[in-house]
Amino acid sequence: MARNSRSAPAAKPRVGASVARSAWRDRLLAWRLHHRDSALDAVNRMRNQPISTLMTVLVIAIALALPTGISVLLENARAATAGWDGQAHLSVFLKKATNETAQRQLATKVGQRADVERVQVITPQQALDEYKTLSGFGDVLEALPDNPLPPVLLVFPKDTRPEALATLQTQIKALPEVDLVQLDVEWVKRLHAMIELAARIVTVLTLALALAVMLVVVNTIRLAIENRREEIVVVKIVGGTDGFVRRPFLYSGFCFGFAGGVLAVVLVQAALLWIGSPAEQLIELYDSEYNLLGVGWANLFMLPLFAGMLGLLGAWLAVSRHIQDVDPHLL
Repeated sequence: MARNSRSAPAAKPRVGASVARSAWRDRLLAWRLHHRDSALDAVNRMRNQPISTLMTVLVIAIALALPTGISVLLENARAATAGWDGQAHLSVFLKKATNETAQRQLATKVGQRADVERVQVITPQQALDEYKTLSGFGDVLEALPDNPLPPVLLVFPKDTRPEALATLQTQIKALPEVDLVQLDVEWVKRLHAMIELAARIVTVLTLALALAVMLVVVNTIRLAIENRREEIVVVKIVGGTDGFVRRPFLYSGFCFGFAGGVLAVVLVQAALLWIGSPAEQLIELYDSEYNLLGVGWANLFMLPLFAGMLGLLGAWLAVSRHIQDVDPHLL
């Protein structure tokens, strides 16, 4: 009976899962709060040093505004010259024996091709009348016994790339009614070559100035680490990890880059507004309805983010290199 009357030990409460969950939530909350405090600290330090901050941000903005501005001008050049390619055409000289009915049939046949936009027929009489008007030798041409000019088809292609024009020229020249096909494609080649060269120059310039932005941020963060060396030592003595120390500097690098990107957009847009009036006057002289393109919504959002990523990468490189030099055991 005594054995049965002995009370069983009370079961321990199962608190393991709740303790682990609480610890995980606490760590997540502390991590989030430190990110918030690091971001606010980076912004406050920039506000407390307005002169040095402005100089750094302005250097970054100028470095980013140069390729961005050239890129916008290149886009304007592409848009303004988009209609020029439409003037490229093939002059198809037919054999003199080709009558007007055969000319119309051939024009319809060529115009049905998928790579041809339209075909214009110029009869020998139309060509002669035009030549009389333009040359001023009407009386001399009237003395000719017959019309020496052949019928001509003006073929306007859809694809004005040089290689596509060359292929179309070869295929039309193989037709039995065709005597000669002329194509002045040199100016088209020059146009595409200049645009391609400008695009590659912008790419190289962007990469070079992006590297310059990173170096500016690296140097800025390095100086900030040196100025806060004693603070970093204290944090490390009380158990702060390198990640804990690194985080405020990463936010500083991102803020410098982001602010530089925003200012770069402002500078480019201001430059476009400044040159907008004389550019519009020049466009009006050519009787064109083209309107200048601005920075665009894509650059408006992407450039600050891209600059912020550059600043973040530069800050990471600087902190990873110099944070190891701050060792409290060596002091």
